[in-house]
Amino acid sequence: MVRTVKMDDQTWCFEEDGVRFFLLTGSDRALLIDSGMQTRNAKELAEALTDRPLSLLNTHADPDHIGSNGEFDEFYMSPAECVNFYGKQKRNGEILPVWDGDVIDLGGRPLRVIALPGHTPGSIALLDEANRRLFSGDPVQDGRIFMFGECREMHAYIRSLRRLEGLTGLFDEIYPSHGSCPVSPALIPRLITAAEEILAGRAKGTQENIFGQSITVYDVGVATFLCDRKDGESKA
Repeated sequence: MVRTVKMDDQTWCFEEDGVRFFLLTGSDRALLIDSGMQTRNAKELAEALTDRPLSLLNTHADPDHIGSNGEFDEFYMSPAECVNFYGKQKRNGEILPVWDGDVIDLGGRPLRVIALPGHTPGSIALLDEANRRLFSGDPVQDGRIFMFGECREMHAYIRSLRRLEGLTGLFDEIYPSHGSCPVSPALIPRLITAAEEILAGRAKGTQENIFGQSITVYDVGVATFLCDRKDGESKA
């Protein structure tokens, strides 16, 4: 069941059982940021709210973000995510490449692409410059951050967040795909510190099984990191 939340006259959030996706509109165009998990009619939901031409952008290609991609012939995504989308997820569709620094203008509402590799190779965020909001996907959140299995890399994650920390003067709020929403930019340095402690082997974790895989779970207060066991045992 998807719950629609109106944030303002040009922004909606769709809440779906632990994951959320967004609809943004400008004077010319509309953009879905991600397309849900079990949802298969995100396009229909969005078109009920706007009559502007609608496009889709995926922050990354994990299955809880591409549920309705089949409704679209093409969609924006980082090319670095091809290994995830076509390889790991075995999905089809035409990727419209977006690169770090690209701007998607909806008409008086420019959205700047910010590359955040680490959670996945092609994870991206969108900076809504006019409204000083960051739509962060999965890397910046206070929920569960998946850092185990294929396509995850903690060194890249930390470096991405360090760069994002230098851009915090450009946004006042962060809208993640999981956890609380919105969250403060002050969360970013706390995530960096926590990730560095995990990578250095100084954080205490517990062993759990998820999706049939043995992992280490670090509840670091600010968020919960789900990591490959080696992440808690190796030195940076």
